[in-house]
Amino acid sequence: MTTKHEASYLSEEEQQKLLEKYDPEAGTRKLTGLLGYIAFFGLLAFSLFQLYTAVFGVFTAQIQRTVHLGFALSLIFLLFPANRKKRQKGKLQVAWYDLIFSILSIGVGAYWPLRFEELVMSVGRLEPLDFAVGLTAIVLVLEATRRTVGLPIMIIALLFMLYGLFGSYMPGFLSHRGLTLERMVQTMFFTTEGILGTPLAVSSTFIFLFLLFGAFLIRTGVGQYFNDLSIAIAGRSIGGPAKVAIFSSALQGTISGSSVANVVTSGAFTIPMMKNLGYKKEFAGAVEASASTGGQLMPPIMGAAAFLMVEFIGNGITYWDIAKAAAIPAILYFSGIWIMTHFEAKRLGLRGLTKEEMPSRKEVFGKVYLLIPIIAIILLLMSNITVTHAALYSIVISIIVGFINKDGGMKAVDIVHALVDGARTALAVAAATAAAGIIVGIVTKTGLGLKLANGLIDLAGGYLIPTLILTMIAALVLGMGSPTTANYVITSTIAAPAMILLGVPDLSAHLFVFYFGIIADITPPVALAAFAAAGVSGGEPIKTGIESSKLAIAAFIIPYIFVLSPEMLMINTSWGEIVWVVLTAMIGMIAIGAGVIGHWMRNMHWLERITACIVGLLLIYPETISDITGLVMFGALLALQYLWKQDKGGGNAFQDKSEADYPKVK
Repeated sequence: MTTKHEASYLSEEEQQKLLEKYDPEAGTRKLTGLLGYIAFFGLLAFSLFQLYTAVFGVFTAQIQRTVHLGFALSLIFLLFPANRKKRQKGKLQVAWYDLIFSILSIGVGAYWPLRFEELVMSVGRLEPLDFAVGLTAIVLVLEATRRTVGLPIMIIALLFMLYGLFGSYMPGFLSHRGLTLERMVQTMFFTTEGILGTPLAVSSTFIFLFLLFGAFLIRTGVGQYFNDLSIAIAGRSIGGPAKVAIFSSALQGTISGSSVANVVTSGAFTIPMMKNLGYKKEFAGAVEASASTGGQLMPPIMGAAAFLMVEFIGNGITYWDIAKAAAIPAILYFSGIWIMTHFEAKRLGLRGLTKEEMPSRKEVFGKVYLLIPIIAIILLLMSNITVTHAALYSIVISIIVGFINKDGGMKAVDIVHALVDGARTALAVAAATAAAGIIVGIVTKTGLGLKLANGLIDLAGGYLIPTLILTMIAALVLGMGSPTTANYVITSTIAAPAMILLGVPDLSAHLFVFYFGIIADITPPVALAAFAAAGVSGGEPIKTGIESSKLAIAAFIIPYIFVLSPEMLMINTSWGEIVWVVLTAMIGMIAIGAGVIGHWMRNMHWLERITACIVGLLLIYPETISDITGLVMFGALLALQYLWKQDKGGGNAFQDKSEADYPKVK
């Protein structure tokens, strides 16, 4: 079911071209013949292996992780070309060296299972064959990372390795005695502190299953249902299509871990609707980009880095603790975008969809059962069962719901395709987490994390706010063009400890770097999600990125707030305090939204806009005096807006333009 609104939607072929242009994970080969069958059944076997270990228990750490890595690497070299721009079709596209890399990857994946006892008993001593296999594993991981998630993370991992080898030549506090090549290989592949470390451990358990859950959800038809449900709820309101984009993208974020993929799939439907209604190309693209990027911030299923956070923080914290803490910031993030699109629609005089352009609400709400798997996983995560079992049960529930859906629902063959799709999605995550393990291994062996944390504090003069600003800049720079997972690993091992040393709670510090790593996708000059949205809308990429950053202003403010005042993360707070925090923060977002857009009940003078933004900040910060001050100022601004709107005779000195100066869109 789709809206009756006529718009020039992107075809599946056009969507795929955009994905391949802006998302390295989408640039896979279209294999045919024997290699096509090998890749298909390899992906299927990968998913079946992960399901087997989820049901019957994981193997010993080294075996579980190397088999997971072996599957991922061997399939990456078959499916991802060395140069995506020169990708060919058919069997000839797989070069001879890709076949060699794939075979070597199988050997790497089988090495620990075949020689487990000998390797454990060797106590760190490497035989020549061990050294060769370990070095091969490092090279394969770096190349697989380059192919799947791009050059930046591979370069960062290489730089860390060079630091490990030549640390004795580094100046000042960065100096260390240096690692030999043999010691580095031993750490990287023959311990659980390098490639086989925590990031890959999480990839080989939790992350894979949740990606598989997302693949099964898509097969149930819930993706299209999100669009229909969003239109049914928000389509008739002022500027309806923009609000549809926000609502739909927030829901799509629960099944997609990629901002770019979310932009293209959801935006192919919502951006043409917004343009047809009268939104400018850049603004339409920005709405979709900012909303799609925020999908990774939205509980219950957040970005893959959120699962890493469980292991990195430790101290008995659960995934549900993280999802619960992220709830209020996520609500404020999407509320901010919603409010600003509403004020922009009012400023331009844009309407919502007509009754004729809407889908049948009766039909849409009659299929609300498609949301059962998402509701189920929320309840399961809230219970005392493990994250692994929560994902498993949710997969089973999604299969049942898929068969119930009579409108293009799931068939038996779709289960197989969902297993293949889930494994395909996991390839890039496995490569990125393996490369992140290299970084973590060097940080651990050299003590670089504590050194950089102390150096960061010294650079900030020992003050928290400058430390937060420097951390934000680091996360944004590292996040430009690199996956959130790798970004989080780097910043959480280097920058987060600096905040923790200054007394910031662990959860607040880790969520801070997590937020800015994600927002890098819409922050110019390298804003992949915004650029992809511009590709759909036909707008100017940099302008779309700037508009996206404006709409996502909450994401640049809220992390500072929850670091300075952890009550926003529901840490040590009562329900009454939580309700008050949410209420005042929402009012604050209204003020900030009006200030950024420049329109409330009428167009605002620049002094009013600045005042509104200050009022918003006072209300978002959860502190009694700031809340009272903000509410008083908010009431005064609201009264001024209302009174001057009623004054139709003499005009007013604060109003630069009347609403009549803006053309109505027919």
